[in-house]
Amino acid sequence: MALNPFFLQGSRGEQSLVQDLINEQLKMYGIDVYYLPRNYIKVDNILNEVESSKFDDSFMIEAYLDNYEGYAPGSDLMTKFGLRLKNEVNLIISRERYEIFITPFMQKNNVNEDPDLLMRPREGDLIYFPLGKRLFEIKKVEFEKPFYQLGKNYVYELLCELYEYENEVIDTSIDEIDRVTEDEGYITTLEFVGTGSSARVTPIVGQGYVNTIYLDNDGYGYTSTPNVIIESPDLIGGNTAKAKAVMQTLGGVTSIKEILLNFCGAGYTVAPQIQIVGGGGSGAIATCGISTDLSITGVIGVSINDGGSGYTNSTASITISPPSQNVVGATTAIFEPIISNGVLVDINIKNPGIGYTSSITTDDPRITLSNPNDFEGTGSYVYNEIITGTTSGVKARVKSWNSVENKLEVYSISSNSSNINFYEGEIVVGSSSSASYRLKNYNNYNSEETNYDDNEKIEIEADTILDFTESNPFGEY
Repeated sequence: MALNPFFLQGSRGEQSLVQDLINEQLKMYGIDVYYLPRNYIKVDNILNEVESSKFDDSFMIEAYLDNYEGYAPGSDLMTKFGLRLKNEVNLIISRERYEIFITPFMQKNNVNEDPDLLMRPREGDLIYFPLGKRLFEIKKVEFEKPFYQLGKNYVYELLCELYEYENEVIDTSIDEIDRVTEDEGYITTLEFVGTGSSARVTPIVGQGYVNTIYLDNDGYGYTSTPNVIIESPDLIGGNTAKAKAVMQTLGGVTSIKEILLNFCGAGYTVAPQIQIVGGGGSGAIATCGISTDLSITGVIGVSINDGGSGYTNSTASITISPPSQNVVGATTAIFEPIISNGVLVDINIKNPGIGYTSSITTDDPRITLSNPNDFEGTGSYVYNEIITGTTSGVKARVKSWNSVENKLEVYSISSNSSNINFYEGEIVVGSSSSASYRLKNYNNYNSEETNYDDNEKIEIEADTILDFTESNPFGEY
């Protein structure tokens, strides 16, 4: 039997009146909170898991706090992993205010999601609670309470639990919200080249050394740098010279441009043979000249005591004053520094010189190294901006910037390729601040050594409690 048509179960006017009264009550007795919708970046469609997400939008909306005894007293739990804080809040918001203020934005930016789900608050979205300066995650949305008064529902009750940070990006442009998780999550520290430090070297003096290498034939068809092998000295106790090839490509043909000495050796009375092997090419031939007079000494090598920092290939130089002793035909040694990531890593000997004595020491004033750059960078990184490694292409977000120690803490590291590691020595640029510094080194939290160290610790502790390797701790049956 149908209902009596002369009695209404709630007219549109009555429903609108109730909704208006609720909206007014919320504005009078409620508090302003921020609603942060979760924007999904990457979802595993097989396991239906969210792999990465971000919160970069915020909406202020009034809500009634339905907690009168604090954050759900007694909800804190002592677990085997420590104390877990399960602070909870219940918030009531107007259905009409949400559907007018937030729903249109959600429908515009989430066209592939279920339209019905976008009409209401979603589990997984966040609420910023300004009174406690905390973020809460919506665990359940109650949308039928009170239950159809006058044939309609007017509010959403949000059951929220203290948000457990999982390295999501929070970038709402509201500083009070963004900095709530500033010290949480996975943080990688980048250390940049700051004030340069001077390198220290010790020249090595010897007799009977290779002083020149002649490239008689540059060869052809090389696909990689060949090895240069110099014959050992004929005197017992001598040291074998070492050299390397420098390649060039002209007209599509790769050949050897020159051969440079790294170490001139000692104890040669006869010019040694030189072999050029490997590299995929052929035809290269080289010979050398030596200083056969064992009374004549030269700089046969340079030992690097400290590579320093802050050098560049264009500004680094190393020089030595002419020999101090009166030797006929004395010549000055000539060096060429090799710089990698701002550090002196090797020295090529262009000419070992003639007439040097073994009295040369590390602090000898005749040895001069150019001063490193005073500073390899400019500007100040801004919190939450995106930084990019100019060589690796890796991106990350800024947590904090220490301009005194030149250290940058970042999170949410990502890349378009399989590589997610910054390259030491590359320039790191900020997207909004335009800050630019050269990377010296960094700790990589993605390394295998650190990724599961907590799990291993838990497993070890568990084995001390129950150990089945020797016998069943529950007894034998």
